[in-house]
Amino acid sequence: MKKKNSTPTPHDATFRQFLTQPEIARDFMELHLPAELRAVCDLSTLKLESGSFVEDDLRQYFSDVLYSLKTAQGDDGYVHVLIEHQSSPDKHMAFRLLRYAVAAMQRHLEAGHKKLPLVIPVLFYTGKRRPYPYSTRWLDEFTDPALANRLYSTAFPLVDVTIIPDEEIAEHRSMAALTLLQKHIHQRDLAELVDKLVPVLLAGYLSSSQVVSLIHYIVQAGETADAEALVRELAHRVPQHGDVLMTIAQQLEQKGMEKGMEKGIQLGREEGRSEGEREATLKIARTMLQSGLDRETVMKMTGLSEDELALIRH
Repeated sequence: MKKKNSTPTPHDATFRQFLTQPEIARDFMELHLPAELRAVCDLSTLKLESGSFVEDDLRQYFSDVLYSLKTAQGDDGYVHVLIEHQSSPDKHMAFRLLRYAVAAMQRHLEAGHKKLPLVIPVLFYTGKRRPYPYSTRWLDEFTDPALANRLYSTAFPLVDVTIIPDEEIAEHRSMAALTLLQKHIHQRDLAELVDKLVPVLLAGYLSSSQVVSLIHYIVQAGETADAEALVRELAHRVPQHGDVLMTIAQQLEQKGMEKGMEKGIQLGREEGRSEGEREATLKIARTMLQSGLDRETVMKMTGLSEDELALIRH
């Protein structure tokens, strides 16, 4: 939703002066909402909402107000009134109204609500051309409105790989390897997947660069304990990609060695730091003893044990 930056036009100013008054807005809705929609609206709960959904560059042509209300069942709802005051009507107005309605729904969700609200778009046309020449049914903007209606009035296609058997996925040609990996990527032991992955790679649907992308995916997103061993296994069993897979395995081995060296160096530093702290504590304890403090007090103050204190030579 964009903020209003431009100077209001006479159309916009007059429209807002009237329609931002709840009692006038209520009369408007009682007069112009279709009976079926009016019946589900509790107009006594009308509340003017702030902001506008019209783009800044279109404000000379359109003005809008948004009211929230409760439905007769007590659910959240909105009525979005858009006034068109240009002499040439917009043939894409139905789609524009849909976009504004979705924007109002999005704002509702961002406010913390869990369910989408019913948003009723209303076009108040005041142009010179009459009657209004275009459909206000957004589906009519498609070349094939009937097909669009079937698509957008039913559930969208869902590819749920979690319930597709691996044997069926293996027949998915160039999509098989990616689908298998993304289905099982969070397995602790991806080595179990190798037997299913090998015949898919041997089928020859993927280029070497695509295979490399899959291996990088395993290394970056997978939870396998030994990616290097897995890649070496694939290199041996998928010879057409063997060279590139073996190169990756060697790189992983080198990185593992470097990581091991870094860990060893870090561990050595930590051990050195711990040893240094212990020596400092012993030195403080020696000073305390030389100052005449009894051994019990020194142990309490330094946290040293009897055996550690025994190591101190006066």
